Amino acid sequence: MKQLSRAQVKALEQTAEAVHTDVVQAQVMPFDTGNMQNESTFVDYTDSSRGKCTIVSSTPYARRLYFHPEYNFNTLENPFAGGEWFRPWLPGGIYQGFAQQAYKRFYRKESGI
Repeated sequence: MKQLSRAQVKALEQTAEAVHTDVVQAQVMPFDTGNMQNESTFVDYTDSSRGKCTIVSSTPYARRLYFHPEYNFNTLENPFAGGEWFRPWLPGGIYQGFAQQAYKRFYRKESGI
């Protein structure tokens, strides 16, 4: 049972990293200097043992950019940059099943099933 519980936590952490990586690779985050995307956005594993991982953007302007898709975003570095960049990975989005599929794959690998 402990092995399966550890596999759940590890798969959750890997899934959060996979979503973060997929968002960066999809080039949907606003990109000026790259600070928000590359240095200031990370996965917080603090509560992973309780079933929660969080993708955090620690810059003071991330919230403003995320919740205002009407801004005129620079698309030179990230051609699909805009607000609400996680929306495609949420229910109803084009990548809505990404996290579930990634979790299944990671859990099978970690648990040996």
